Amino acid sequence: MFTIGCHLSASKGYLAMGRQAVDISANTFQFFTRNPRGGTAKAIDENDVNAFLEFCKATGIEKILAHAPYTLNLCSADEGIRTFAKNTMADDLKRMEYTPGNMYNFHPGSHVGQGLETGIKLITDALNEILWDDMTTTVLLETMAGKGSEVGSRFEELREIIDGVKLQNKMGVCLDTCHVYDAGYDIKENLEGVLEEFDRVIGIDRLCAIHINDTKNPFESHKDRHEKIGEGYLGLETFENVINNKTLRSLPFYLETPNEIDGYEKEIRLLRSKFMD
Repeated sequence: MFTIGCHLSASKGYLAMGRQAVDISANTFQFFTRNPRGGTAKAIDENDVNAFLEFCKATGIEKILAHAPYTLNLCSADEGIRTFAKNTMADDLKRMEYTPGNMYNFHPGSHVGQGLETGIKLITDALNEILWDDMTTTVLLETMAGKGSEVGSRFEELREIIDGVKLQNKMGVCLDTCHVYDAGYDIKENLEGVLEEFDRVIGIDRLCAIHINDTKNPFESHKDRHEKIGEGYLGLETFENVINNKTLRSLPFYLETPNEIDGYEKEIRLLRSKFMD
């Protein structure tokens, strides 16, 4: 089954997101747990959640992906910023248990001049404080483009983070097509080679989700600017290869392209038309 969705607004609740997803031919979706710049999360409405879970059973929606606010930085040089990030993520993960068995994605962070080794240790220390034994959510490290002092643009960096986490069975990776291409992994000309490298360094079983985005910038630019599917440097043929790849085709795909809801609907229909059943 081809599982694809896009980023939806959580402002009206889970059931509203589920209905909107179905309306645009999606069978999954991504959402921010709270304002993308941080702050207090909207209170959980248990009636809404229960109605949503029933809706998922009836419509086949599965593996929704929550996204942490962009501003969280577990490896900041500022202890206050790190504490805020840890507290926010801990609260998010508790809230995720209302919709058990799904995924929570976050940007590893920026070491802001402290160096990769320090940045990675701060991230792993934080995750070891936040994760707990019987949580059902899988926490995903997102592959990054490598701008500034970002951690996570190289597969080796993600592997080091995972290696430092005690509850490694709770960890996975979300591969962003724009980010990996900008970081220097040529999924346009050598998709199989990139996946082989991912498997060698991290292990392909850790790959849990795909952010499917074109890029406004050329290969290895380290810019991180998403483009609509087929309108950037990756091009439509790359995405046909990605969604039909034997390793990737069974994973959930999430659009984060610069679109409104009607644009997402067109992209979902376009990609569905290219998927080989």
